[in-house]
Amino acid sequence: MKLNHLAPLAAATLLACLSPGALMAQTTTSMYDIPNPSWYIMPQVTVVDPDSRFNGNKNLSGLGLRFGKAVSPSWDMQIGGSIARANNNGRRFEQDTLGVDGLYMFNRSSNFRPFLLAGIGAERDKLPNASKTSPYLNLGLGFQLGLSDQWFMQADLRRTRTYLRGNTFGFDHANTNTVNVGLSYYFDKPARPVVAQYTPPPAPEPTVTAPPPPPPPPARFEKVTLSATELFAFDSAELASPQPKLDQIAQTLTGGNFNGNITVTGYTDRIGSDAYNQKLSQRRADAVKSYLGSKGVNTGRLTAIGKGESNPVVTCDDRKLKDLIACLAPNRRVEVEEIVIERRVN
Repeated sequence: MKLNHLAPLAAATLLACLSPGALMAQTTTSMYDIPNPSWYIMPQVTVVDPDSRFNGNKNLSGLGLRFGKAVSPSWDMQIGGSIARANNNGRRFEQDTLGVDGLYMFNRSSNFRPFLLAGIGAERDKLPNASKTSPYLNLGLGFQLGLSDQWFMQADLRRTRTYLRGNTFGFDHANTNTVNVGLSYYFDKPARPVVAQYTPPPAPEPTVTAPPPPPPPPARFEKVTLSATELFAFDSAELASPQPKLDQIAQTLTGGNFNGNITVTGYTDRIGSDAYNQKLSQRRADAVKSYLGSKGVNTGRLTAIGKGESNPVVTCDDRKLKDLIACLAPNRRVEVEEIVIERRVN
């Protein structure tokens, strides 16, 4: 079966992978959303449909080896080559390649990761009476299927254009279709965040004589902390409805027991740029201030401050977006943040 018959089927498969649901998952990609940032090795089996002027209608079979690495949330780089051989009526044809490919990953948030690829390299074509090494360009599509933290499978279909120099074969270019299937192994496991275990203090021993009643507590300042997931949608500074906790705070502040000034402070985690986080923290702090004002709180007593990603509570190194968001939850006080309101209580 000629490989050019497989091209429409492979293209249709990739288009199905790039449905609106898959593309929607792409929008959540961040610089930390890399399954494993270490180098990986990938042995492959390959089937080659060469230019018919080389070897008639006979496909070649062979092996390949590539080394790769995720260099950004959207790109993989792979370096390696392949060897393929075939005999057609006693006429042996050999084709060897060595090159580098860039893979554009549409979605890293799941185990199924479709991609497009483009690459350059050198190709050696050898017939019994002629041999030539020439540069090539290729384009292709494929997917990666995650199997574990250190293993994944990759399959791709690529179209190669070889620019034959001189007149060794009697034509100046050749077109080749190739199907590759490989199994990849990451050299290192992905880093995992260390979660501290909390050990409650031992319960105090009971006393025989009850202590005298304590004196009334002195005046103090209390901080009310609200999770951003209760207030805002992701990456938004518009308050969701309803807001029962903010309503309760507004009722307390308008009850006549608080005469001082109130500070509303927004914080973020480290995801995103410093400038963006600073602006988002300020907009969300302003939104809470405006909401309290709409409930009757004197806004002259309210100060809204955005402090961006300063004062983190925890540190996380996970590369998967969902794991990273969960780990950094205590830090998120703006983008997925906590709003801190100071009030004087007796």
